[in-house]
Amino acid sequence: MKSQNSKPALKAVISLIAVFALAGCSTNSDSFPQIANPPPFDYIDGEDLRSNMHQLAFELQQLDMALLDAYVDRPSFQRQIVDSIQNIERIGGFIQETDLAVRHPFLQDDMDRFLSDVRRARMDAERNVPRYYMAGRISGGCINCHSDNR
Repeated sequence: MKSQNSKPALKAVISLIAVFALAGCSTNSDSFPQIANPPPFDYIDGEDLRSNMHQLAFELQQLDMALLDAYVDRPSFQRQIVDSIQNIERIGGFIQETDLAVRHPFLQDDMDRFLSDVRRARMDAERNVPRYYMAGRISGGCINCHSDNR
């Protein structure tokens, strides 16, 4: 009989000890060092990246649309292609030179490769007898990078 009466008393004592232990831990939280500080995330502002990427995508789309007439042999056509490639190079260079490329992991390597292709496309398009093969390759640059980095 005695063991049945001691079980509720023992449970009450354990409950009181647990309550006091928890209360003691929560009231003096300043004395414990914070060992789990969150890492300093320094990601780019999404709006900055979207804005620059939208400009780049627009120029790539313009180049792609211009290349639909790739068999046209006119100086104005060549100028349109070269201008579009120069805009792509300018925007890509801006993205690469700012800290956007440092803080966005995929831009570090992919932008170097992309801009190398853009420079080659510009040089090929500026020739006396222009070649537009590389221009066609860079017009799909968004798709290439974004499908690899999903």
